[in-house]
Amino acid sequence: MKTTPLIFEQGNPGRTGVDLRDSWFRPSVKEYFRGIPLRDDLNGFPEVTEMELVRHYTRLSEKNVGVDNVMYPLGSCTMKHNPRVNEAIAQMSGFANLHPKTSPRLAQGALAVLWKLERMLSEICGMDAFTLNPVAGAHGELTGLKLIRAALEARGEKRDKVLIPLSAHGTNPASAALAGFTTAVDVPAGQDGILLPEDVAKLVDENTACLMLTNPNTLGLFETYIAEIAKILHDKGAYLYCDGANLNALVGVARPGDMGVDVIQTNMHKTFSTPHGGGGPGAGPVGVKKEFIPFLPAPRVINRGTGENPEFDLDIPEKTIGRICTFFGNFLVLLRAYAYIRTMGEEGLRAVSENAVLNANYLRVKLSEKYNVPYKQLCMHEFVANDEKMHETGISTMDVAKSLIDRGFHPMTVYFPLCVHNAMLIEPTETETLEELDRFVDAMNAIADEAIASPTGLHEAPIKTSVRRIKDTEANLPKNLNLRWKQKT
Repeated sequence: MKTTPLIFEQGNPGRTGVDLRDSWFRPSVKEYFRGIPLRDDLNGFPEVTEMELVRHYTRLSEKNVGVDNVMYPLGSCTMKHNPRVNEAIAQMSGFANLHPKTSPRLAQGALAVLWKLERMLSEICGMDAFTLNPVAGAHGELTGLKLIRAALEARGEKRDKVLIPLSAHGTNPASAALAGFTTAVDVPAGQDGILLPEDVAKLVDENTACLMLTNPNTLGLFETYIAEIAKILHDKGAYLYCDGANLNALVGVARPGDMGVDVIQTNMHKTFSTPHGGGGPGAGPVGVKKEFIPFLPAPRVINRGTGENPEFDLDIPEKTIGRICTFFGNFLVLLRAYAYIRTMGEEGLRAVSENAVLNANYLRVKLSEKYNVPYKQLCMHEFVANDEKMHETGISTMDVAKSLIDRGFHPMTVYFPLCVHNAMLIEPTETETLEELDRFVDAMNAIADEAIASPTGLHEAPIKTSVRRIKDTEANLPKNLNLRWKQKT
């Protein structure tokens, strides 16, 4: 397929998109651009008409793929629809144009949003307090682990070991290392994909700081023994950290704090439907039990008023771990989450989880005829499949993923979690309709049929895109990576 020429490769000398000459109804060019340095030495700069310019960037925008275009079943990433009402609220000038150094006295509305959101999240998760400062999920992991380290040091203890299940999120080991814990120990899951108390008990000792448990785990399964595991940890003086990135399956139904969780990180850009992807924006608030409140990051919003006369202010906790980001986190992302929770309400949030679980199990059953699903029990919001049934055809997991692109879907997460060979981690979210789920099933089954009848074509996928399949290993080698356009001479 012919690629779209770059804007520098279009146009001809003398073409212009806008005529800025003097006229009776507009100021002169010099007046219009008063005080702005103007360059006249832009050699090689494209000279194009307005129509050429509009068409070029419109074509480029159509090449982008996102949740607004197609179903985006990225397992563990919860790529769901972001309600536009939340976007409208985030664009309100009183919020969007508020300077981050505005005095608390003049920013009472924004501080009220943050104060109320903390309490909403505390209620949803069963925790005693929250910090909204972390700006991403992994940033929340780091913050939670730094809080655990601070609490241990306050007890006069230096524990260096963190237990991390193989079914946990992939960023956990790095977060533990950045937080200063020197030893990360893998914890295997049982045959049914669930962490067993006896396996945890074998590894917990006086040097254990915490267990980082993802619940539901990355296999899409609820950790049935979480309360027993929490007791094992607490009896040894260790803490239970919960990676709450998969809270989309629990919100409104079950609260991690009631299960023995001491610290939990949440993802506004996943569970609470704020924009996600492209490296940001994001937000990863962290919830804690009472003993961690003195160590929370600074600043923290407090209410010095009473009843109907609130007076919001900023406070530095007594034994704070310090600042973990500039100002107060990603405020507009948090604002979107606040709007989402308020508009959904208790019943709506519960329906989110119920529908997310229903959609995932629907796909799990529908795809199990032609794909291998290693864990047969009911899943939560996502599930793992692989291409074991197609091994004899020579088709790889990557072939399946790339072929989905030609059929109008973004690929699922592949080769993760690592504890399932050739994993395909699929999460439909609650916002996909039954008809869209059926179209996805038809596409996946068509790929499975083609793998048997004519597998050669799948090796070439995608064939309908402007950029064909990239050689991943070569693209990751800096010496072969060339992102610079050079003008033809």
